[in-house]
Amino acid sequence: MRPMNFLALLLLLLPVAAIAQPQTPVEEWTGKTILLIGGHPDDDHQSHGTLAMLRDHGNEVYLVTMTTGNVGTKDPKLSRNELAQIRRQEEVDALKALGIAEDHYFNLGYDDGRLEYADREEAIGKLVYYIRKLKPDVLFAFDPGYNYQVWHKSDHRAAGYLAADAVRAAEWRLLYEGHIIQDGLEAHRVPEFMFYGGNVEDKNISVNISGYDDERIAAGMNYVSQWSSGWSNYRGPHLSAYPEEDQQAMRDRVTRRIVRKDGVPYESFRYYEGPPDSMGRAPRH
Repeated sequence: MRPMNFLALLLLLLPVAAIAQPQTPVEEWTGKTILLIGGHPDDDHQSHGTLAMLRDHGNEVYLVTMTTGNVGTKDPKLSRNELAQIRRQEEVDALKALGIAEDHYFNLGYDDGRLEYADREEAIGKLVYYIRKLKPDVLFAFDPGYNYQVWHKSDHRAAGYLAADAVRAAEWRLLYEGHIIQDGLEAHRVPEFMFYGGNVEDKNISVNISGYDDERIAAGMNYVSQWSSGWSNYRGPHLSAYPEEDQQAMRDRVTRRIVRKDGVPYESFRYYEGPPDSMGRAPRH
């Protein structure tokens, strides 16, 4: 038997995360249905340039947020109900800046900071419903980890694992069969995944968002309660109500979050295509 070519051996030893790529570059996707599952209203900001580009290229983009974000403030004047309303409007306005309509946004209404203590079967069932209803070709979600669990703060961690479990459940018609019997939905298998927020070394794809970085900045500028001094002293949704230096500081913060290489803006993900069962690990040999 001929000795194995060194390059071929190296490719076999490399984890799939290092070589997996979509057959068609993300920048050329069209006609797909995209679903992003996040924990809070603003978790999707890591993908805003990509989402804006995908919508502009003729893809349908939907978002499901699991919590209302009703705890994320240091301002003692705000109640949970007030903050939940503020953060919903911030998210709706941010998506509008990306060209995504309000009726493509759904919030499951769980309390901020308590998602991992919610009824797991109920939460997965709600996600399965939207997966079966929307039939996404691609799921965006927090990276649950590659070969081992990635640490995230609690709601991000819970959202990543709930999304992973829901994707697997959605393809089996005898799980949550009420959706099929009562709602007329069908079992659905998601074929492609774009995981954000994981380890840098696990990411295997960078999406060129040239021409959409302005949309990402415009969207991010809506999160006044989170990314300005509104975090501790909320003066309303309009930055004009805040000190000039605060307005510039927020714009600088939103702009710095865009990663650039040789002047080109991009967003990085761990891309995976295949059965949900293997989304978080390399093949066993």
